[in-house]
Formats: sequence, structure tokens, C-alpha cells
Amino acid sequence: MMLWRPPGYRFTARELVKGLCGEDTDESKLLMAAIYGKVELFADSTAWNGFLWLVMNTFKVEGKPVYSGPELGALKESLPIVWV
Repeated sequence: MMLWRPPGYRFTARELVKGLCGEDTDESKLLMAAIYGKVELFADSTAWNGFLWLVMNTFKVEGKPVYSGPELGALKESLPIVWV
């Protein structure tokens, strides 16, 4: 018996940012495809750390980050990405 798995793609930090911050990028389309189980996405901790650095240093109000650690943790857990 053969088990079916969707094609897999690995995201770098740059691709993760493009996927999460751009509507019409190939990376955002891959994220949507992963939600529907058409592809499987993988990324490592350096990709997530790169995204975190960008968010924490860019999205600020009165010098304070807009997003808290727990909010960013919830975002990470909700993404259709296998963290390796």
C-alpha cells in the first residue's frame, strides 16, 4: 500500500516574510496551498527567528513592539509549517 504525501517545500527567513507579509507572492500562495493540504511546508528556527527580528524591530508604537511574545507564539503555532 502506498501512502500519499503532498509535495514539500522549505522556507527560508526571506520566503517566510514574503509569505506572511505579501498577498500576491508565490510564498503566500504556497501558505494557502498548505492550509488546504496541497503542499507541505518546512522551515527551521533560523527562518522563524528572522521573521521575529523583523516584526519586533519594525512594528512598534511609541518605541514598544506591537506584538507580545505570546501573540507571536500563537501565530507560529497556527501556521501550516512543520518546524524542523
